[in-house]
Amino acid sequence: MASNRTAASARAADLDRATGELDPPFAVADLEAFRRNARDLARRAHGTPIRIATKSVRCRELLELALAEPGYAGLMAYSLSEALWLHRAGTSNDILVAYPTTDRRALRELAADPAAAAAITIMVDSADHLDYVDAATGSRRPDLRICLELDASWRPLPGAHVGTRRSPVHGVRAARRLAEHVERRNGFRLVGMMAYEGQIAGLGDAPPGRPLAGRVLRWMRRRSAAELAERRGEAVAAVRGVAPLEFVNGGGTGSLEITGTERAVTELAAGSGLIGPTLFDAYSTFRPQPAVLYALPVVRKSAGRFATLFSGGYIASGPTGPSRAPSVHLPPGLRLTAAEGAGEVQTPVAGAAARGLRLGDRVWLRHAKAGELAERFTHYHLVEGSTLLRSAPTYRGEGMSFG
Repeated sequence: MASNRTAASARAADLDRATGELDPPFAVADLEAFRRNARDLARRAHGTPIRIATKSVRCRELLELALAEPGYAGLMAYSLSEALWLHRAGTSNDILVAYPTTDRRALRELAADPAAAAAITIMVDSADHLDYVDAATGSRRPDLRICLELDASWRPLPGAHVGTRRSPVHGVRAARRLAEHVERRNGFRLVGMMAYEGQIAGLGDAPPGRPLAGRVLRWMRRRSAAELAERRGEAVAAVRGVAPLEFVNGGGTGSLEITGTERAVTELAAGSGLIGPTLFDAYSTFRPQPAVLYALPVVRKSAGRFATLFSGGYIASGPTGPSRAPSVHLPPGLRLTAAEGAGEVQTPVAGAAARGLRLGDRVWLRHAKAGELAERFTHYHLVEGSTLLRSAPTYRGEGMSFG
C-alpha cells in the first residue's frame, strides 16, 4: 500500500511538472498509458483485429495513434455525420456506423459521395431503416454498404431481458429474413453483421466491496456468453447463406478474450480500454491504466481536511448513481464529499491530503466513462512522463458535436 501511494505521489508530481505552465481546468492524455492500454487490448484479442469505438475517444489524434498500433483496423463511429467527417479528414477508409441513422442530410451526403459510400457501412435492424434511407436519398445513388445488427441480449426466461435494448433481430430466422430482404432491395449491399453483448462487455464482474454480486455477475456472463456464441454462430451461418459477409463484429473492451474465441466473429470492437475510465476498474481479468485525466484548481480552503476545487461536475451518462460520478485520482488521500459530490461550479474534496493543498494547486480526477470528457474540453494536452509534448483538439476543439 505504501509503495502504491509513493508511486501515485510521484505520478502527480510528474503531471504537475509537465503541465506547470497551464492553468486548470484542463485535461491530459498520458501517451505512455494510452499505448500500454492499446497493446494490452491487442494482447487480449489474441490476433483478432480490433475496430476502435470512436465515441470512447473523440479525439482524432488519439484515434490515429491507436490505428497505428498492431492489431487495430477500422473505426466504429457513433453517428453517420461523424463517420463522414472522419472519412473526409482521412482518419480512416473503413468506418462502421454502430447505430441506425435518421439523419437525412448525412444520408444524402453519403449517397452523393461514391468514395464515402465505399468506405462507410451503415447499420440496420429492420426493413423500415431501408425505407427511410430510400426516402431520404432517392434511387439514383451508389449501393450503400449495410451491416445487420443482431440483438445480443440474454433471455434466460420468457419475458426476461438481460442486456442493452438494441436490435429487434434476436433469432436466427429473423436474421436470415432481414438479410434476404436487404439482398432483394436495389441500392443496398449487405457486407457485415454486428452484435454487441453489453451485459458481458460493459458490466464489470468484480464490483468493489460486493463479492456476492461479483459471483452472480460472473455466472451470468458465462451463461450469457455460451448462449450467444451458439446463437451468433448459427445466425452468421444463416446470413452467409444469403450474402458473402466481409466482417462479423462483436465484443467490447470488457469481453475481448471471450468474444475473440468465437469462430464466427472476424473482428472485435473496443474503445474505453484505451482511455481507462473508472467504470472499467471493476473487472476481474484486466485493469486499463488511467490514460486521460483532468485537473481542477484549488480555489478555497475551509477546514483542515477539506479543500474546494473549481467546477468539475462531469457526470457520466447511464443510470444515475455513484458509479457515474468522477473520482479523485491524485494526489492520493482525497475523496468527494457525500453532501456535494462533483458540482457545476465547485467540487469539495476531503481527506488527509487536503491539509497540504494550497490555492492554485491542481487535483487530478478521472471520468466514469471514456469519451464524454472530450465534450467538456477543447483539447487534450499530450504528456509523456513529466514532459508536455503538444496539444491535440478533441471533437469539440475542432468545432464538431455529434449529439
